[in-house]
Amino acid sequence: MKTKPVLTAEDVKKVLAAAEAHAVKNGWAVAIAVVDDGGHTLGMLRLDGAAPVSSHLAPAKAQTAALGRRESRLYEEAINNGRYAFLSAPLLQGMLEGGVPIQADGGVVGAVGVSGVKSSEDAEIARAGIAALGL
Repeated sequence: MKTKPVLTAEDVKKVLAAAEAHAVKNGWAVAIAVVDDGGHTLGMLRLDGAAPVSSHLAPAKAQTAALGRRESRLYEEAINNGRYAFLSAPLLQGMLEGGVPIQADGGVVGAVGVSGVKSSEDAEIARAGIAALGL
């Protein structure tokens, strides 16, 4: 059997805190979600002023990145370039930029999804959160 790293509760707290700090520093009201490699929510935070829909979009983006093992923006780009079949992909409801996988030891251990500002800024916040893990 193989063994694999997994996100701990402490890891999730670090990611959320770093992502929150980055968003607050920039004055961005967002929702931030962290999921495991199966797309299950491990932690979430909706900052004051974030639109309620962001609390649905952030975990969906994270789940898409975790299950697909790639940034959610790649699905958005494929669809925008005519690959409309992805719209029917099961379990991938967050095919918008802002979901970033967390990689450790050559595999995906989870993902961070952010929603609330421009998509590129959502992804920036997600990466800032992941950076707190020092991987």
